[in-house]
Amino acid sequence: MSQTRPSAKALDLARQVLRIEADAVLALASRIGDEFLQALRLILNCPGRTIVSGMGKSGHVGRKIASTFASTGTPAYFVHPAEASHGDLGMITRDDVLIAISHSGESAELLTIVPIIKRQGARLISMTGNPQSSLAVEADVHLDAAVAQEACPLNLAPTASTTAALALGDALAVALLDSRGFGVDDFARSHPGGSLGRRLLTHVRDVMHSGPGLPEVSPATSLHDAILEITRGGIGMTAVVDPQRRVIGIVTDGDLRRAFARSLDLRTLSAADIMGRSPRSIAPDRLAVEAVAMMEEHKINQLPVVDPGGILVGALNMHDLFRAKVI
Repeated sequence: MSQTRPSAKALDLARQVLRIEADAVLALASRIGDEFLQALRLILNCPGRTIVSGMGKSGHVGRKIASTFASTGTPAYFVHPAEASHGDLGMITRDDVLIAISHSGESAELLTIVPIIKRQGARLISMTGNPQSSLAVEADVHLDAAVAQEACPLNLAPTASTTAALALGDALAVALLDSRGFGVDDFARSHPGGSLGRRLLTHVRDVMHSGPGLPEVSPATSLHDAILEITRGGIGMTAVVDPQRRVIGIVTDGDLRRAFARSLDLRTLSAADIMGRSPRSIAPDRLAVEAVAMMEEHKINQLPVVDPGGILVGALNMHDLFRAKVI
């Protein structure tokens, strides 16, 4: 093949590919109906797992569909049809539903395992571009993923057909998500390592300072000792508590700077003289992102954490939230 520089023709071809694939996906919307609902019922009523399988490009699409199912409340995984013929068929049980993807509907590797799967009692959903294909005929439910043409200029490479199959898989996943009442919290539990999971699963109690290291002083504590307590705590503040350990104020680095700016006699001051009274606080069972919102709204960097009675149970600052990757 000779090598040439890309030209305006390449842009025209790229736009044509996008139009063909967009049209292929849009055409699916007018075709889904009772068969789609039947497929949903099979999966929703499945006591086992949803297995997705396909060869070649369809296999790559199948892996993504299985992954999307699993992350949105439908337990699923991918089984390679060729590997299934060499032992992996044992992964599929009579309680499972198999989604077999093949544009032609004549994938030899899939057709080899389909009779065995059906004989053991598993249900079969096929996704093909040919309703008269062998795979479509064998299926309990057939989903029509036919396309008018491939986006490949030769009409050979799987392009529009794989895009259509992927979109149809996404449609199934979202419909299942809605039917199961799968919500944001459920999604976060499936993605604990992602930013959404951290934001929705991390509570104040998970990141706050507590125990012996918690900085606290009484109102009568000298400013000198309050400064030492702030230094010991390492979070830029100390809580000021009454004899019952109810928070009545806080002393921060900012309070100290303001006291210096006023040229006060620091040797005679107590914590009560410079503390911020009735400080904003947060409960330990609130989400860490709520602490972030409170700090940003009120332009503060520290928060005491209190129980329903106002008793000090912890403290946190913005750096704790950065370390927890909540921000």
